[in-house]
Amino acid sequence: MLELTPSTIVAELDKYIIGQQEAKKSVAVALRNRYRRKLLSDEMKAEVTPKNIILVGPTGVGKTEIARRLAKLVDAPFIKVEVTKFTEVGYVGKDVESMVRDLVNTSIRLVKERETERLAPQISALVEEKLLDIIAPMPKEPSAYDIYFRGSQAQSKPTAAESGNADLQRRREQLKTDLAQGRLEDFIVELTVEEQPSLSLGSMLEGGGDEINMNVSSMLGSLFPKQKKKRKMPVSQARAFLTNDESQKLLDLDAITEEGLRAAEEEGIIFLDEIDKIVSAGKASSGPDVSREGVQRDILPIVEGCTVNTKYGQVKTDYMLFIGAGAFHSTKPSDLIPELQGRFPIRVKLDSLTQDDFKKILTQPQNAIIKQYTQLLATEGIELSIDSGAIDQIAKIAFIENETSENIGARRLFSVMEKLLEEISFIAPEYEESEFCVTKEYVESVFKSEKEGIIRDTAKYII
Repeated sequence: MLELTPSTIVAELDKYIIGQQEAKKSVAVALRNRYRRKLLSDEMKAEVTPKNIILVGPTGVGKTEIARRLAKLVDAPFIKVEVTKFTEVGYVGKDVESMVRDLVNTSIRLVKERETERLAPQISALVEEKLLDIIAPMPKEPSAYDIYFRGSQAQSKPTAAESGNADLQRRREQLKTDLAQGRLEDFIVELTVEEQPSLSLGSMLEGGGDEINMNVSSMLGSLFPKQKKKRKMPVSQARAFLTNDESQKLLDLDAITEEGLRAAEEEGIIFLDEIDKIVSAGKASSGPDVSREGVQRDILPIVEGCTVNTKYGQVKTDYMLFIGAGAFHSTKPSDLIPELQGRFPIRVKLDSLTQDDFKKILTQPQNAIIKQYTQLLATEGIELSIDSGAIDQIAKIAFIENETSENIGARRLFSVMEKLLEEISFIAPEYEESEFCVTKEYVESVFKSEKEGIIRDTAKYII
């Protein structure tokens, strides 16, 4: 974090997201403030809370991507929540606290993955030894029982090397080399694996809430002892089983859980998508408006700061960062209940995408759309090229369709590209040429211009 200054964060986001500089600056400052808070004294640290953000803008302009890339940049626990699911009748077994539990699960998984990666060389070495013992086991050494009851005869029993088993040692060394170089991945071995119980409490109590299912794993573990079974499988599959077993032995699960809870509390980011859908457009006092306002009041204590029970222990939400997002077409952020408004002091408006933005999205980001399709067709041995005139035309089509029909932002580009490359994608396995070039004329021939040189065959490809 010392090197992740706000300008550096924005530069990293620029690699994947076109435009929306104000939103990028806001989230970059919010992230940097987390680092600054860590440097404060304990007394002052307790007083500084995150400044939550509401991103306002139409769909497909980068709201979710900004939050997701931000979390990935610092390897922070992140979840996206569709708040509309909390407005469903009876909540369908979901309550607002489930978002915190999901964040904790994500946080512990991230910590476990990092620790597993750190121990990867040690785990790999242990797994290789286990595989060697399965493929070419060493002769069994005399046990303490043998030595005690058989006396000097058992003690004088020659070891593997002394009894002429030097051959076996050499073969094991060769096998070790072959394993490391991947030559035995298809070799069939027999492994003893644990079978998980197929019965779950969720199936017995269908529709049960998160509270009911909180300790399901531990309950089932005590009720149904794990069964062991011998299975034959290739080395590649056996390695996965053994890696999981050795990881469980080496990992300190208590320390991982403790660090996961801390990371969720101090670094967790919860993205509340479609937050405008729980805002009432008027002052109605019945019907769906009551449900929407009720969800706001349920979310309020979590955003405000409370303690939530999870299967790993209690978690405080005081220092989690909440990022709300919505189009707010028929409502505005000020229509939120006043208490919730106060918990989202930063509001940023994201702009609709222009034709020039579409051109940049097609070509500039590290995950640019054209790069994706180019690599997909390269798997079939076809080199896809799209000239500048074609790119201009694609961007123009996407922009006009967003303006004249439903504005779905950058997602429109996927609709256009799918239609444009549908034919070559279909015939790619049988295509005899090594290159396929898309020109402006080809784009126009696919979309059949009817007005101002732009294709309007909306029934075929417009979502």
